[in-house]
Amino acid sequence: MEDNFKAYYEQKLVPDLNSLEADRLEVIKKVMRLRRIMLSIVLPITIITGVYSWVQYGDLYLLIPVIIFIWTPGLIVYIVRRVKYAKPYEHDFKNKIMTALVRFIDDSLKYNPVEKISPEEFKSSGIFKQRLDKYRGEDLVYGKLGGTEIRFSEVNAAYKTQRRENGRTKTEYHTIFDGVFFVCDFNKHFRSRLYVFPDLMERLFGKWGQNLQELDKSHGELIKLEDPEFEKEFAIYGDDQVESRYILSTSLMQRILNFKKKTKSMIYMSFVDSKLYVAISIMEDLFEARLWKTILDYDYIKSNLDYFLLFTGIVEDLNLNRRIWTKQQAEIN
Repeated sequence: MEDNFKAYYEQKLVPDLNSLEADRLEVIKKVMRLRRIMLSIVLPITIITGVYSWVQYGDLYLLIPVIIFIWTPGLIVYIVRRVKYAKPYEHDFKNKIMTALVRFIDDSLKYNPVEKISPEEFKSSGIFKQRLDKYRGEDLVYGKLGGTEIRFSEVNAAYKTQRRENGRTKTEYHTIFDGVFFVCDFNKHFRSRLYVFPDLMERLFGKWGQNLQELDKSHGELIKLEDPEFEKEFAIYGDDQVESRYILSTSLMQRILNFKKKTKSMIYMSFVDSKLYVAISIMEDLFEARLWKTILDYDYIKSNLDYFLLFTGIVEDLNLNRRIWTKQQAEIN
């Protein structure tokens, strides 16, 4: 694939990248011009006020209103204008380059930079039980790989808490999940629910951690498996001990372990209503057009492709196209 992508990069992407690079440089010119204008206004006011305050009063307390009424509005104007200048360039980058990368992987896949996995689908996974008070996302990829329908996007979910402080209500948001959320049809029909979580308790507290896991009934009972390597990495909960072992076959557990090593991230999974949900914690903002470095960089573009391949590769990594027991067969049985 590396050689194929190099040819694709040269033939398909470089012409668009050259045009986008010119747009990027034009955005930088506008941003730098705006910066010079803002500084030419606020710096003299700050210096004059500082000198006057020191000479007249022997301190710099007059700078406080300057910071509040000059610097703060100026910074807000600068940020708003910078976003406005960069938005068309960033929009074109995603629609041209990210779309082309997705199509390179498979022509059946589609990319929408502003859409996301729905909050209803996020909640249907059952992975995260907290109330959703803030839900954002972007960069939706969807389509069919082989016989498997897939969807994934970046998702940021949070819940809020409120407390009284100095007579005021203070609202704080707490992250539930930040990363890529993946949904697809699973290759086995099942009736129970199964959850696979990072095994943080046992890693932190050893055998005591396992006792704490057994006390947690929010996702069903703790499932015992005969794979020590898998149980070392994950805590498994479900409704049915027997069906859980049917879903988590020996080969699937090995594939999940391999996928975890590849991502080097915390992975959460759930098997619900014959669907597989995968939440991969990734702190960085993916698939964005950078502004302060050139985009005429093969390694930069290839790194975006590698992320797309990582997520679409779940189908192959977990062997999801192998339909060993279809829903129709399950109904007959």
